[in-house]
Amino acid sequence: MPSSFIHPTRRHFLAGSAAIGAAGLLGIKPASAAVDWKRFAGTTLEVNLVKSPRSETILKYLSEFEALTGIKVNAEATPEQQQRQKTTIELSSGKPSFDVVHLSYHVQKRQFEKGGWLADISGFVKDPSLTDPSLVESDFAEAGLQFAKDSQGVLRSLPFSVDYWIVYWNKELFEKKGLSYPSTFDEMASAAEALTDKSSNTYGFVARGLKNANVPVWTTLLLGYGSTPLGPDGKLRTTSDEAVQAATMYQRLMTKAAPVGVSGFNWAEAQSAFLQGKVGMWLDGVGFAPPIENPEKSRVVGKVGYGVMPKGPKAQAAATTGDGIGVTAASKNKEAAYLFCQWVVSHEMGARLLQAGAGVPFRNSILEDQKVREGVTMPSAWVDAVVGSAKVSQLALPVIIPVTEFRDIYGVGLTNMISGADPAAELKSATAQFEPVLARSEG
Repeated sequence: MPSSFIHPTRRHFLAGSAAIGAAGLLGIKPASAAVDWKRFAGTTLEVNLVKSPRSETILKYLSEFEALTGIKVNAEATPEQQQRQKTTIELSSGKPSFDVVHLSYHVQKRQFEKGGWLADISGFVKDPSLTDPSLVESDFAEAGLQFAKDSQGVLRSLPFSVDYWIVYWNKELFEKKGLSYPSTFDEMASAAEALTDKSSNTYGFVARGLKNANVPVWTTLLLGYGSTPLGPDGKLRTTSDEAVQAATMYQRLMTKAAPVGVSGFNWAEAQSAFLQGKVGMWLDGVGFAPPIENPEKSRVVGKVGYGVMPKGPKAQAAATTGDGIGVTAASKNKEAAYLFCQWVVSHEMGARLLQAGAGVPFRNSILEDQKVREGVTMPSAWVDAVVGSAKVSQLALPVIIPVTEFRDIYGVGLTNMISGADPAAELKSATAQFEPVLARSEG
């Protein structure tokens, strides 16, 4: 989700939660004494961040890192699109003005790898004088490691914040029909149709129908058919039987059980429809949850279940997007910059991130820490959905440079399907358009 992941999602993430108080600080662990935190005292670091609730959390506690390390940090947080332009221009020059960079994996991973812009930090992670013993690869969700490592398996960044796609479901509407939360795609589609009663303006399912925004819905379903848009060989699999079946399921849900006008819905319209209490299920990222429990914005407070994505015919998978933080290959202060990155993804900062509603850490130990969870303001079922999704997380979008073009082209086809177009024909047409775009980007 190139745009919505970074700001709309996080801007609304647990909006309105109270500032961290005594309960919010439960479970926060101090920095490890084994690490020589003062080793680079006197160093000055330049840090490039994306403006978001996550960067706000970093900036809020920056003085703690400076006190811990003796390192001076000059951090700049700029809006997403500007930050992407700035980083690309500066990193391409070979002389970036920053040592640390915040990146959107689902958009920038391949671009950064191709440019060789990030330092290899795998050696730092293994150095006990540089790394807290709790920071181990096995603590990160699998998708986070896939994001953070390059095609040769070299660790180029630390996974920072994640967004899992879940199913929000209206328990009251389900109970009225005697239905339970679906465990499979077929059950989900059947429940959506059973919940739909157009005479009372009640619908069983809503998701994004707007072109470009709708593509992650289709790729989320595709994971359940055991496939992805791009194969391990780098070739498109978007006309495969699995791709067509996922698109057909998308068409079924969006034509038989979704509100009128859904082809014009982005996440905001889908969210609004669900908040009115007239929609049974809504598929989107966990970060859109906060307004659901806000009585000023929602008619479904206390009535919503938060479900891990049901199983598809071949797999159960929670589609995942995320961002990371890394050291630039051109930095003259790589070890000091790595200490900063490590602090950003530490247990302490991750707990604050989750409790303040600024994001979901990639580290399982933070999500599973009962004391940390006590400080979270959302219902426990929401946290359970996050933890459950982490265990079946898979990347939501192909890791390619032209992600935007991919979403634009296939998005048109998906919107056409809502109007009744043939899924196989639309995917064939979109693939023919996109193949040369992909080939040029890899050249």
